[in-house]
Amino acid sequence: MKTLIARLAFTAFLMATAAHADDAVERGRYLVTAGDCASCHTARNGKPMAGGRVVPTPFGAIPSPNLTADHATGLGDWSADDFYQALHAGKAHDGTSLYPAFPFTSYTRVTRADSDAMFAYLKSLPVVRNPNTPDTLRWPYRMRSLMATWRLMYFDEGEYQPDPKQSAQWNRGAYLVQGLGHCNECHASRNSFGAMVSDPFLAGGVIPVQNWYAPDLSMGREGGLAGWSEADVVALLKTGRSSKGTALGPMAEVVLKSTQHLTDADLAAIAVYLKALPDRAPRQQRGNAVDAETVAQAGQKVYAQHCADCHGADGRGKGDAYPPLDGNVTVRDPIGINTIRAVLSGGFAPATASNPRPYSMPPFSQTLSDDDAAAVVTYIRHAWSNRASSVSPNDVRAYRTVPGGL
Repeated sequence: MKTLIARLAFTAFLMATAAHADDAVERGRYLVTAGDCASCHTARNGKPMAGGRVVPTPFGAIPSPNLTADHATGLGDWSADDFYQALHAGKAHDGTSLYPAFPFTSYTRVTRADSDAMFAYLKSLPVVRNPNTPDTLRWPYRMRSLMATWRLMYFDEGEYQPDPKQSAQWNRGAYLVQGLGHCNECHASRNSFGAMVSDPFLAGGVIPVQNWYAPDLSMGREGGLAGWSEADVVALLKTGRSSKGTALGPMAEVVLKSTQHLTDADLAAIAVYLKALPDRAPRQQRGNAVDAETVAQAGQKVYAQHCADCHGADGRGKGDAYPPLDGNVTVRDPIGINTIRAVLSGGFAPATASNPRPYSMPPFSQTLSDDDAAAVVTYIRHAWSNRASSVSPNDVRAYRTVPGGL
């Protein structure tokens, strides 16, 4: 009888252990999704998390590594301690410094418990052997020894510490935005050494090499999301669209692979945190002086011919299909790059579970000359309540010839 009881107890222990392991793997899957790891570590048409997607930087290209448990090319020889060290300290399992193309400057905020769950999920994936290709970093940036100085100047190591003065919801949003979501990696300007300018936090900036402007995320006065509600933020992150605008460019991929899969509670927490960001000082718009009469005659004519049917003569858009341009954060970015890119290359929202067949905007690069594109972009940025700077034909010409997109 004692033997039977012991066996039953041991069986129950094994079942509980397996259930706990399953829970950890499922939790890790959610956290890896929240961290948008697939966007870098899954190549186009490649196996999940097997690496190989090239991450472009101003200093050269860095292929993403394999995160499956292959011993030769992936995490097979890594321990949970090694994985935490990578996230928390920006060091590989052999102690070498990782390049900040891997956003350890944000992932350092991730807790050890979340790191362990993420590692458990990655270890559960089908093993894929995918040899790592060398980076193409230029000299001297390929010298890892220089990372010691970079880290000393620009890296603040440490897990997220909750602010006791704030609510649990605010702290959850802060943890997701500052850590797993690594939002500042795009929504910040960078200095000549590739380090983020974090004061003020999430103040917007051009995404290097991809050539899209990630807007200021403050919802306060003069912020990039001024006039947005928390519901607008949740809608954009969940569906790829809101009453204020649509996710385009790199943000469309973030919504597609990451934020649409977050719980409503986490999306609401993100919105609460962004809502609490401080007001911004008025930002100096960069651009060129424009003759109002010329814009009225040229830009408005182009708009009426190619844009008004969808976006409306009043710039208010049409229902859920076509986003408004009046007050649109994409239209009002400080340098006009996003509007130029949308006019030239079109606008393609992500197909999400809540919006499986989104409307898309056709490209006009073959239809509009540089002069006409500059005129219509300038018109849109000046029309209605918009008070953004003008763009020139030279600006349009420059973005016809630079890389970008997904």
